[in-house]
Amino acid sequence: MTQSTQVESDLIIKQLSEFQKPSTGRSLWQLANSFIPYLVLWYAAYRVLEYSFWLTLPILILAAGFLIRLFIISHDCGHGSFFKSKRANNIVGTITGILTFTPYYYWRTNHARHHATSANLDDRGYGDVWMMTVDEYLHSPLSTRIKYRLYRNPFVMFFLGPLLVAFVSHRLILRQASLKERLSTYGTNGAILVIAVVLSYVMGVKAYLLIQLPVLYLSLIAGIWLFYVQHQFEGVYWARQKEWNYFLASFQGGSFYDLPIILRWFTGSIGYHHIHHLNSRIPNYNLAKCHKQITATQAAPRIRLFSSLRSLRFRLWDETKSRLVGFGQLKQLQRNQPGKS
Repeated sequence: MTQSTQVESDLIIKQLSEFQKPSTGRSLWQLANSFIPYLVLWYAAYRVLEYSFWLTLPILILAAGFLIRLFIISHDCGHGSFFKSKRANNIVGTITGILTFTPYYYWRTNHARHHATSANLDDRGYGDVWMMTVDEYLHSPLSTRIKYRLYRNPFVMFFLGPLLVAFVSHRLILRQASLKERLSTYGTNGAILVIAVVLSYVMGVKAYLLIQLPVLYLSLIAGIWLFYVQHQFEGVYWARQKEWNYFLASFQGGSFYDLPIILRWFTGSIGYHHIHHLNSRIPNYNLAKCHKQITATQAAPRIRLFSSLRSLRFRLWDETKSRLVGFGQLKQLQRNQPGKS
Protein backbone atom coordinates (compact mmCIF):
# COMPACT_ATOMS: atom_id res chain seq x y z
CA MET A 1 0.00 0.00 0.00
CA THR A 2 1.18 3.51 -0.78
CA GLN A 3 1.53 6.05 1.99
CA SER A 4 -1.58 7.95 0.85
CA THR A 5 -3.59 4.71 0.72
CA GLN A 6 -2.39 3.81 4.21
CA VAL A 7 -3.47 7.21 5.51
CA GLU A 8 -6.91 6.75 3.90
CA SER A 9 -7.34 3.27 5.37
CA ASP A 10 -6.33 4.50 8.83
CA LEU A 11 -8.92 7.27 8.54
CA ILE A 12 -11.68 4.80 7.58
CA ILE A 13 -10.82 2.54 10.51
CA LYS A 14 -10.86 5.53 12.85
CA GLN A 15 -14.25 6.65 11.54
CA LEU A 16 -15.67 3.15 11.96
CA SER A 17 -14.64 3.06 15.61
CA GLU A 18 -17.26 5.75 16.30
CA PHE A 19 -20.01 3.20 15.52
CA GLN A 20 -18.81 0.33 17.68
CA LYS A 21 -20.60 1.34 20.87
CA PRO A 22 -23.65 -0.92 21.36
CA SER A 23 -27.04 0.40 22.44
CA THR A 24 -28.60 -1.69 25.20
CA GLY A 25 -32.08 -0.61 24.13
CA ARG A 26 -31.57 -1.51 20.48
CA SER A 27 -29.94 -4.82 21.39
CA LEU A 28 -32.81 -5.79 23.68
CA TRP A 29 -35.35 -4.77 21.04
CA GLN A 30 -33.58 -6.87 18.40
CA LEU A 31 -33.45 -9.81 20.79
CA ALA A 32 -37.19 -9.45 21.43
CA ASN A 33 -38.21 -9.04 17.79
CA SER A 34 -36.21 -12.14 16.89
CA PHE A 35 -36.82 -14.50 19.81
CA ILE A 36 -40.52 -13.87 20.43
CA PRO A 37 -41.62 -14.29 16.78
CA TYR A 38 -39.48 -17.43 16.58
CA LEU A 39 -41.37 -18.96 19.53
CA VAL A 40 -44.73 -17.85 18.12
CA LEU A 41 -43.92 -19.43 14.75
CA TRP A 42 -42.91 -22.67 16.47
CA TYR A 43 -46.30 -22.80 18.20
CA ALA A 44 -48.13 -21.87 14.99
CA ALA A 45 -46.29 -24.60 13.11
CA TYR A 46 -47.25 -27.13 15.77
CA ARG A 47 -50.92 -26.20 15.55
CA VAL A 48 -51.03 -26.17 11.74
CA LEU A 49 -49.11 -29.45 11.59
CA GLU A 50 -52.23 -31.14 12.96
CA TYR A 51 -53.83 -30.51 9.55
CA SER A 52 -51.00 -30.69 7.01
CA PHE A 53 -47.21 -30.54 6.84
CA TRP A 54 -47.41 -28.64 3.54
CA LEU A 55 -49.51 -25.92 5.12
CA THR A 56 -46.83 -25.71 7.81
CA LEU A 57 -43.99 -25.25 5.31
CA PRO A 58 -44.38 -21.45 4.82
CA ILE A 59 -44.32 -21.04 8.60
CA LEU A 60 -41.16 -23.14 8.83
CA ILE A 61 -39.45 -21.05 6.15
CA LEU A 62 -40.30 -17.87 8.05
CA ALA A 63 -39.11 -19.44 11.32
CA ALA A 64 -35.80 -20.29 9.62
CA GLY A 65 -35.42 -16.60 8.81
CA PHE A 66 -35.80 -15.70 12.47
CA LEU A 67 -33.33 -18.43 13.42
CA ILE A 68 -30.80 -16.74 11.15
CA ARG A 69 -31.40 -13.48 13.06
CA LEU A 70 -30.81 -15.33 16.32
CA PHE A 71 -27.53 -16.64 14.94
CA ILE A 72 -26.49 -13.10 13.99
CA ILE A 73 -27.15 -12.07 17.59
CA SER A 74 -25.00 -14.96 18.82
CA HIS A 75 -22.36 -13.92 16.27
CA ASP A 76 -22.35 -10.34 17.57
CA CYS A 77 -22.10 -11.62 21.14
CA GLY A 78 -19.07 -13.65 20.10
CA HIS A 79 -17.41 -10.45 18.90
CA GLY A 80 -18.37 -8.65 22.11
CA SER A 81 -20.40 -6.15 20.10
CA PHE A 82 -24.02 -6.81 21.11
CA PHE A 83 -23.87 -5.62 24.71
CA LYS A 84 -21.39 -3.49 26.62
CA SER A 85 -21.21 -6.21 29.27
CA LYS A 86 -18.96 -9.17 28.49
CA ARG A 87 -21.08 -11.34 30.77
CA ALA A 88 -24.30 -10.34 29.00
CA ASN A 89 -22.72 -11.13 25.64
CA ASN A 90 -21.64 -14.57 26.81
CA ILE A 91 -25.01 -15.45 28.38
CA VAL A 92 -27.07 -14.36 25.38
CA GLY A 93 -24.51 -15.85 22.99
CA THR A 94 -24.71 -19.20 24.75
CA ILE A 95 -28.53 -19.27 24.77
CA THR A 96 -28.88 -18.24 21.12
CA GLY A 97 -26.10 -20.72 20.33
CA ILE A 98 -28.20 -23.52 21.80
CA LEU A 99 -31.20 -22.46 19.70
CA THR A 100 -29.04 -22.47 16.55
CA PHE A 101 -27.25 -25.73 17.50
CA THR A 102 -23.94 -23.85 17.73
CA PRO A 103 -21.51 -24.29 20.66
CA TYR A 104 -20.88 -20.64 21.47
CA TYR A 105 -17.32 -20.65 22.86
CA TYR A 106 -16.06 -23.27 20.43
CA TRP A 107 -17.50 -21.39 17.45
CA ARG A 108 -16.30 -18.03 18.78
CA THR A 109 -12.69 -19.19 18.86
CA ASN A 110 -12.77 -20.58 15.32
CA HIS A 111 -14.50 -17.48 14.01
CA ALA A 112 -11.92 -15.21 15.63
CA ARG A 113 -9.22 -17.16 13.78
CA HIS A 114 -11.15 -16.62 10.56
CA HIS A 115 -11.09 -12.86 11.10
CA ALA A 116 -7.38 -12.89 11.91
CA THR A 117 -6.40 -14.94 8.85
CA SER A 118 -9.03 -14.01 6.25
CA ALA A 119 -7.62 -13.81 2.68
CA ASN A 120 -4.18 -15.02 3.83
CA LEU A 121 -2.97 -17.78 1.50
CA ASP A 122 -0.32 -18.87 3.99
CA ASP A 123 -2.72 -19.16 6.92
CA ARG A 124 -5.87 -20.84 5.64
CA GLY A 125 -8.17 -23.36 7.25
CA TYR A 126 -9.62 -21.54 10.23
CA GLY A 127 -13.39 -21.16 9.95
CA ASP A 128 -13.26 -20.48 6.22
CA VAL A 129 -14.25 -22.23 3.00
CA TRP A 130 -11.55 -24.66 1.87
CA MET A 131 -9.78 -23.14 -1.11
CA MET A 132 -6.78 -24.43 -3.04
CA THR A 133 -4.61 -22.55 -5.47
CA VAL A 134 -4.40 -23.80 -9.04
CA ASP A 135 -0.82 -24.96 -8.48
CA GLU A 136 -1.72 -26.80 -5.28
CA TYR A 137 -4.62 -28.54 -6.99
CA LEU A 138 -2.62 -29.60 -10.06
CA HIS A 139 0.16 -31.06 -7.89
CA SER A 140 -2.12 -32.83 -5.40
CA PRO A 141 -2.78 -36.60 -5.37
CA LEU A 142 -5.88 -37.80 -7.20
CA SER A 143 -7.60 -38.58 -3.89
CA THR A 144 -7.16 -34.97 -2.71
CA ARG A 145 -8.45 -33.58 -6.00
CA ILE A 146 -11.54 -35.80 -5.84
CA LYS A 147 -12.14 -34.78 -2.23
CA TYR A 148 -11.77 -31.12 -3.14
CA ARG A 149 -14.12 -31.38 -6.11
CA LEU A 150 -16.73 -33.05 -3.92
CA TYR A 151 -16.32 -30.37 -1.25
CA ARG A 152 -16.72 -27.62 -3.86
CA ASN A 153 -19.73 -29.24 -5.51
CA PRO A 154 -22.73 -26.94 -4.83
CA PHE A 155 -25.00 -29.85 -3.92
CA VAL A 156 -22.49 -31.20 -1.41
CA MET A 157 -21.65 -27.79 0.05
CA PHE A 158 -25.13 -26.35 0.37
CA PHE A 159 -27.35 -29.39 0.84
CA LEU A 160 -25.16 -32.01 2.50
CA GLY A 161 -22.93 -29.45 4.22
CA PRO A 162 -25.67 -28.25 6.62
CA LEU A 163 -26.17 -31.83 7.83
CA LEU A 164 -22.44 -32.16 8.47
CA VAL A 165 -22.38 -28.88 10.40
CA ALA A 166 -25.49 -29.64 12.47
CA PHE A 167 -24.74 -33.24 13.39
CA VAL A 168 -20.96 -33.64 13.15
CA SER A 169 -18.68 -30.59 13.21
CA HIS A 170 -20.72 -28.71 15.85
CA ARG A 171 -21.31 -31.83 17.94
CA LEU A 172 -17.77 -33.20 18.08
CA ILE A 173 -14.65 -31.69 19.62
CA LEU A 174 -11.21 -31.30 18.08
CA ARG A 175 -8.19 -32.29 20.13
CA GLN A 176 -6.77 -28.76 20.30
CA ALA A 177 -9.95 -27.29 21.78
CA SER A 178 -9.60 -25.64 25.19
CA LEU A 179 -11.47 -26.81 28.28
CA LYS A 180 -13.93 -23.92 27.93
CA GLU A 181 -14.60 -24.85 24.29
CA ARG A 182 -15.09 -28.50 25.24
CA LEU A 183 -17.51 -27.61 28.02
CA SER A 184 -19.33 -25.28 25.63
CA THR A 185 -19.78 -28.13 23.15
CA TYR A 186 -20.83 -30.65 25.82
CA GLY A 187 -23.18 -28.11 27.41
CA THR A 188 -24.76 -27.15 24.08
CA ASN A 189 -25.25 -30.80 23.14
CA GLY A 190 -26.81 -31.49 26.52
CA ALA A 191 -29.13 -28.49 26.33
CA ILE A 192 -30.25 -29.45 22.82
CA LEU A 193 -31.00 -32.96 24.06
CA VAL A 194 -33.01 -31.68 27.04
CA ILE A 195 -35.05 -29.33 24.84
CA ALA A 196 -35.63 -32.11 22.32
CA VAL A 197 -36.82 -34.53 25.03
CA VAL A 198 -39.14 -31.96 26.64
CA LEU A 199 -40.69 -30.81 23.36
CA SER A 200 -41.00 -34.38 22.12
CA TYR A 201 -42.86 -35.24 25.33
CA VAL A 202 -45.17 -32.22 24.95
CA MET A 203 -45.89 -32.36 21.21
CA GLY A 204 -44.67 -35.80 20.20
CA VAL A 205 -41.40 -36.91 18.63
CA LYS A 206 -42.76 -36.74 15.08
CA ALA A 207 -44.06 -33.19 15.45
CA TYR A 208 -40.81 -32.01 17.04
CA LEU A 209 -38.68 -33.46 14.25
CA LEU A 210 -41.00 -32.19 11.50
CA ILE A 211 -40.57 -28.66 12.86
CA GLN A 212 -37.03 -28.55 14.23
CA LEU A 213 -35.21 -30.30 11.38
CA PRO A 214 -36.61 -28.23 8.46
CA VAL A 215 -36.15 -24.94 10.33
CA LEU A 216 -32.56 -25.78 11.26
CA TYR A 217 -31.76 -27.18 7.82
CA LEU A 218 -33.14 -24.20 5.89
CA SER A 219 -31.35 -21.70 8.14
CA LEU A 220 -28.06 -23.56 7.72
CA ILE A 221 -28.38 -23.61 3.93
CA ALA A 222 -28.84 -19.83 3.99
CA GLY A 223 -26.04 -19.39 6.52
CA ILE A 224 -23.52 -21.42 4.52
CA TRP A 225 -24.46 -19.54 1.36
CA LEU A 226 -23.96 -16.19 3.10
CA PHE A 227 -20.58 -17.21 4.43
CA TYR A 228 -19.55 -18.58 1.03
CA VAL A 229 -20.56 -15.61 -1.09
CA GLN A 230 -19.03 -13.07 1.28
CA HIS A 231 -15.54 -14.32 0.44
CA GLN A 232 -15.98 -15.96 -2.97
CA PHE A 233 -16.69 -13.34 -5.62
CA GLU A 234 -15.14 -11.79 -8.70
CA GLY A 235 -12.35 -9.39 -7.76
CA VAL A 236 -11.84 -10.80 -4.25
CA TYR A 237 -8.49 -10.22 -2.53
CA TRP A 238 -6.11 -12.99 -1.45
CA ALA A 239 -2.38 -12.66 -0.77
CA ARG A 240 0.62 -14.43 0.65
CA GLN A 241 1.74 -13.51 4.16
CA LYS A 242 4.56 -11.19 3.03
CA GLU A 243 2.10 -9.12 0.98
CA TRP A 244 -1.02 -9.62 3.10
CA ASN A 245 -2.66 -6.47 4.42
CA TYR A 246 -5.41 -6.39 7.03
CA PHE A 247 -7.27 -3.49 5.48
CA LEU A 248 -7.28 -4.97 1.98
CA ALA A 249 -8.17 -8.42 3.35
CA SER A 250 -11.24 -6.87 4.96
CA PHE A 251 -12.21 -4.22 2.43
CA GLN A 252 -11.56 -6.22 -0.74
CA GLY A 253 -11.59 -9.73 0.72
CA GLY A 254 -15.13 -9.30 2.06
CA SER A 255 -18.04 -8.34 -0.14
CA PHE A 256 -20.81 -5.80 0.19
CA TYR A 257 -23.72 -8.18 -0.43
CA ASP A 258 -26.43 -5.71 -1.41
CA LEU A 259 -29.54 -7.67 -0.49
CA PRO A 260 -33.20 -6.58 -0.72
CA ILE A 261 -34.28 -4.82 2.47
CA ILE A 262 -36.33 -7.74 3.84
CA LEU A 263 -33.41 -10.17 3.43
CA ARG A 264 -31.07 -7.58 4.89
CA TRP A 265 -33.30 -7.47 7.98
CA PHE A 266 -33.40 -11.25 8.42
CA THR A 267 -29.63 -11.53 7.94
CA GLY A 268 -28.81 -8.76 10.40
CA SER A 269 -27.09 -6.62 7.72
CA ILE A 270 -24.21 -9.13 7.59
CA GLY A 271 -24.05 -8.34 3.86
CA TYR A 272 -21.99 -5.28 4.86
CA HIS A 273 -19.24 -7.80 5.37
CA HIS A 274 -16.38 -5.51 4.40
CA ILE A 275 -17.32 -3.21 7.28
CA HIS A 276 -17.77 -6.11 9.67
CA HIS A 277 -14.27 -7.39 8.92
CA LEU A 278 -12.75 -3.93 9.25
CA ASN A 279 -14.29 -3.57 12.72
CA SER A 280 -16.01 -6.61 14.19
CA ARG A 281 -16.98 -4.63 17.32
CA ILE A 282 -19.67 -2.76 15.40
CA PRO A 283 -23.16 -4.12 16.25
CA ASN A 284 -25.05 -5.48 13.26
CA TYR A 285 -27.68 -2.73 13.55
CA ASN A 286 -24.99 -0.08 12.97
CA LEU A 287 -23.44 -1.59 9.84
CA ALA A 288 -25.84 0.00 7.33
CA LYS A 289 -25.39 3.39 9.03
CA CYS A 290 -21.60 3.06 8.68
CA HIS A 291 -21.89 2.27 5.00
CA LYS A 292 -24.18 5.24 4.41
CA GLN A 293 -22.28 7.83 6.43
CA ILE A 294 -18.69 6.85 5.62
CA THR A 295 -18.58 7.38 1.87
CA ALA A 296 -15.24 5.63 1.39
CA THR A 297 -16.72 2.28 2.45
CA GLN A 298 -19.04 2.37 -0.57
CA ALA A 299 -16.09 1.61 -2.86
CA ALA A 300 -15.99 -2.00 -1.61
CA PRO A 301 -16.84 -4.80 -4.09
CA ARG A 302 -20.63 -4.90 -4.41
CA ILE A 303 -22.61 -7.98 -5.40
CA ARG A 304 -26.37 -8.34 -5.68
CA LEU A 305 -28.72 -11.26 -5.09
CA PHE A 306 -28.83 -12.63 -8.64
CA SER A 307 -25.31 -11.67 -9.69
CA SER A 308 -24.00 -13.47 -6.60
CA LEU A 309 -25.01 -16.79 -8.19
CA ARG A 310 -21.97 -16.43 -10.47
CA SER A 311 -19.85 -17.14 -7.41
CA LEU A 312 -20.83 -20.81 -7.73
CA ARG A 313 -18.46 -21.21 -10.68
CA PHE A 314 -15.40 -20.14 -8.68
CA ARG A 315 -13.33 -23.06 -7.39
CA LEU A 316 -9.60 -22.22 -7.27
CA TRP A 317 -7.26 -19.26 -6.78
CA ASP A 318 -5.02 -18.46 -9.73
CA GLU A 319 -1.95 -16.85 -8.17
CA THR A 320 -0.50 -15.81 -11.54
CA LYS A 321 -3.44 -13.49 -12.23
CA SER A 322 -4.75 -12.99 -8.68
CA ARG A 323 -8.26 -14.16 -9.41
CA LEU A 324 -10.70 -16.96 -8.74
CA VAL A 325 -11.23 -19.48 -11.55
CA GLY A 326 -13.37 -22.52 -12.21
CA PHE A 327 -12.43 -26.12 -12.87
CA GLY A 328 -13.29 -25.59 -16.53
CA GLN A 329 -10.29 -23.28 -16.93
CA LEU A 330 -7.74 -25.80 -15.66
CA LYS A 331 -6.68 -27.14 -19.08
CA GLN A 332 -5.90 -23.66 -20.34
CA LEU A 333 -4.03 -22.83 -17.14
CA GLN A 334 -1.99 -26.03 -17.43
CA ARG A 335 -0.93 -25.13 -20.97
CA ASN A 336 0.17 -21.70 -19.77
CA GLN A 337 2.32 -23.07 -16.93
CA PRO A 338 6.12 -22.63 -17.31
CA GLY A 339 7.66 -25.70 -18.94
CA LYS A 340 4.43 -26.67 -20.67
CA SER A 341 4.34 -26.69 -24.43
